[in-house]
Amino acid sequence: MSDLERRKELGRFLRDRRARLTPQAVGLPPGERRRTPGLRREEVAQLTHISATWYTWLEQGRGARPSLAVLDGLTRALRLGPDEHDHLLALCGYTDVLVPEPSAGAGVPLAVQTMLDALNPIPAYVINLRYDVLAWNDAQRAFAVDYARLPAGERNTLWLLFHHPAMRRRLLDWSTDADAMVAQFRAITARHVGRPDFIELLARLNSSSEEFRTRWNQHEVRAIAPRVKQCRHPSTGRIDLEAVTMDLIGTPDARLVAFIPADPASAARLPLLLNRDHSSELVGAGGGQPPR
Repeated sequence: MSDLERRKELGRFLRDRRARLTPQAVGLPPGERRRTPGLRREEVAQLTHISATWYTWLEQGRGARPSLAVLDGLTRALRLGPDEHDHLLALCGYTDVLVPEPSAGAGVPLAVQTMLDALNPIPAYVINLRYDVLAWNDAQRAFAVDYARLPAGERNTLWLLFHHPAMRRRLLDWSTDADAMVAQFRAITARHVGRPDFIELLARLNSSSEEFRTRWNQHEVRAIAPRVKQCRHPSTGRIDLEAVTMDLIGTPDARLVAFIPADPASAARLPLLLNRDHSSELVGAGGGQPPR
């Protein structure tokens, strides 16, 4: 089942990237009038030096797994960038990472929580590959949301980004942040096609948010990299934070994300987060556990 879903996703990705190119962009004559935008399958096959039949099978989710040489050829033919090339490798099973699905209510070791608390007033949290929030410190709670009072299904950074108006107000360039986050998540899912927890989250997001669905259907992929988030908070005013992500050794499926001040003015304003709590803006209507 996982292999079938992976092949289907490969076909969708190839069709999307083929449709974005013109013959002129890849050095081919424009030829006769085209009924649909983009390159023809035969042209991609020609540029990749494979048969048109085999390339058609790839888009249809059929045939044997393409070799690394073929994937390199497709990368050149479709003018893919480094992140898109890595995405191809993942969809074809060359970068599989075997990570167990998190158990219900999975948390983090006490030492990790102690480290998070020591980072105050720098906002920081721990997420899994599905972007579920597993642990956080007081600065992160004050900056964004009191996760402990949210229903478990909403304690997810993707869900919060697309479903809570206050989160949109916090981010001055919400659209750019949303683009990056969805593209990064698509790159992650390529390594975990068929996992029920990923399927469940994607189904909820696609059915509940047109803005997420539009971005997901664009098939953009991007590696996780440090970037500066431009934010506005009721306690601090303008504050720019650089998101730094690190894997947690010994804690499977978990990453630490810390938001480091990007300039001296932002560093001076960070302590104000802990002086006044606005996290209730993001609390779900259903209530939940008391604050931590």
